Amino acid sequence: MTAAENQGPLSVYRLLPSMREFQLLHFDNSPVELMRWQLGGSTGEPPTDFNAEWGGEPRWPKSEFPNGDPCCPVVSGRIADVLGDELATAGRLVPVNIEGSAGDEYLLHVVERVVDCFDEQHSSTPDQIGRIKKSVFRPEALPAELAAFRFPQFPTAVCWNGWMVERLIRLLGDQLESRLIWSEDPSLSPHPAPWGF
Repeated sequence: MTAAENQGPLSVYRLLPSMREFQLLHFDNSPVELMRWQLGGSTGEPPTDFNAEWGGEPRWPKSEFPNGDPCCPVVSGRIADVLGDELATAGRLVPVNIEGSAGDEYLLHVVERVVDCFDEQHSSTPDQIGRIKKSVFRPEALPAELAAFRFPQFPTAVCWNGWMVERLIRLLGDQLESRLIWSEDPSLSPHPAPWGF
């Protein structure tokens, strides 16, 4: 399914790795520069040097969506091969340098597209670090054609459109947790704390 084939209600999600027994990537401070770029209006070139190491039991399989930080989603090379064109609608894929694992191909999705589609009047006020508990989006402004996007009121948070979440779930199964942030379908209940841990 692509954005053009999406017949369901518009929906927006946050994605995280599942809490099952998978190894996850732990970054050094390299995403700080990415967050500065995001907070600064995403002008100029985003950083391209990201360093991480695997965490978790070595006997566990490596997750193909191994990072839960909302500013910097990471996918395996396999996922990038399958979904690269769709992911490119939102930004670029940058290789991650993984300590002691030169053979592992993982890419950080630098989401460059920032879209003013947030409905401040019907959303909750951001907390002290900018997280928004209840988000409402304007359907007519939502960039449904993009795999993911960011919005000016919370620029360090990557939001995923429902059609891409469905594709990722089909590929990743229990490696992925999806939290509904908003849907135009009133029968669907958003996660009570989509940006929490």
